[in-house]
Amino acid sequence: MDIAQNDGYEPHPAISPLSFLLGRWEGAGVVGYPTIESVNFGQEISFGHNGKPFLTYSSRTWLLDADGNIGRPLAVEVGFWRPQPDSRIEVLLTHPTGITEIYLGEISGTKIEMATDAVMRTATAKEVTAGKRLYGMIGADLAYAFDLAAVGQPLQPHVSAQLKRVSN
Repeated sequence: MDIAQNDGYEPHPAISPLSFLLGRWEGAGVVGYPTIESVNFGQEISFGHNGKPFLTYSSRTWLLDADGNIGRPLAVEVGFWRPQPDSRIEVLLTHPTGITEIYLGEISGTKIEMATDAVMRTATAKEVTAGKRLYGMIGADLAYAFDLAAVGQPLQPHVSAQLKRVSN
């Protein structure tokens, strides 16, 4: 079952600042870092709710070849987006690679900026020390950029994408 289902519940009033995110989004982006080759990827993101004061979130990505054909799976992450008073937000993200991140940030209209407050990892996970994410609407599209500090590298651009809503 997709973690980002709406299950027929009425949205909790607390999620109204994030209501622009609700639904399933698909699109493409670019991932790169000094330790990996830059590649194009496809992505699906789902934001849902279950009537509680948070959004459920899931993301999956896959490699795209030069012709845009789908290749092998890439990253997966799931989590919860928790709006707070005074336009603040707390985001909890978990990756199957043994990394969990806690982000703190601010909601400003249809723009969300956040940075890691904590990064936890298992003994076998790669070293990730910080992240910064920016999400926002560009017309009807959802765009985002993700900066990463990992494997001895300083915080720098890592991922960006632009997604179209495919369902509410």
